[in-house]
Amino acid sequence: MTPYVKAPKIRELGYELKVRDVMDRNLITVQPETPMSKVRGVLRLNRISGIPVIDKGKLVGVICVEDLVNWLMARADNCSVEEKMSKNVVTLYTDEPLIHAINKLEQYGFFHFPVLERENRELAGTITREGIIRGLLKKLEIDYREEEIRHYRASHVFEDMIADKTSLIFQYYVVGQDFNRAGESASALKKTLKRLGTHPEIVRRAAIAVYEAEMNLVIFARSGEIIVKVDPNQIRIEVEDSGPGIPDIEKAMQPGYSTAPDWVRELGFGAGMGLNNIKKCVDEMNVTSTIGKGTRVEMYVATKKESVSYEVKGTG
Repeated sequence: MTPYVKAPKIRELGYELKVRDVMDRNLITVQPETPMSKVRGVLRLNRISGIPVIDKGKLVGVICVEDLVNWLMARADNCSVEEKMSKNVVTLYTDEPLIHAINKLEQYGFFHFPVLERENRELAGTITREGIIRGLLKKLEIDYREEEIRHYRASHVFEDMIADKTSLIFQYYVVGQDFNRAGESASALKKTLKRLGTHPEIVRRAAIAVYEAEMNLVIFARSGEIIVKVDPNQIRIEVEDSGPGIPDIEKAMQPGYSTAPDWVRELGFGAGMGLNNIKKCVDEMNVTSTIGKGTRVEMYVATKKESVSYEVKGTG
């Protein structure tokens, strides 16, 4: 694989960007009747290795340095580009994912490809290895700046708001048994807290606690909701589900305790209910559960750690 696409972020951009985003639209072309004697000057002046050959707006071939060298070495009479050009041209379309261009460059070993508009097959630009690298670096720089701006704006949100008390509320809905999306809420909250400028250790603790709670919703409940309230002093997390309830909360707090069915365990989930891990990550934790109705978990993560406690309540 090409070195510059090995990094996960670069590969992600390869699927996100289109060929048109990084192609060179400054077209340098020749016609089929152009004399070969003029090709050398065009290649040298523009420092390129190949030139698309256009006839009435359509791509009919490519003349490259190798074609020119072969013509010069043969000491042949001056002739038209049409006689020496390559007619079987590998092309790309403007709307193709950039990763297709990267793969083709690696597959064929070429330095450039003509790019066509899919609708009319007219030449729209050319794409090169150097152009791809520049495009990826530019996108990375833009993404970094946008993330910095978002982070700055979000981290100052409490300072910019004029009120006696300010808080932000984030809600996440979780569907039971949907293992493909398990962990999405915790991941989203982690990113949000980072953008708010929350201390990394606080972010880590809150994200772990929400992940454990979210997995319980996916494994045991039909559905559930996670509500996170953030204010300058603390993060309050409420998790409520419509599930079977917990028969013995004290036992459920023990590491490794789980009532997950065998098929869930075979998927790699359900080794424990995670309540013990949640308790370790938060400053305060309250669990209430009613058999046949569901469970509610309230958690608090303070900016300054004061005390760690948890309360359990259950009804049969």
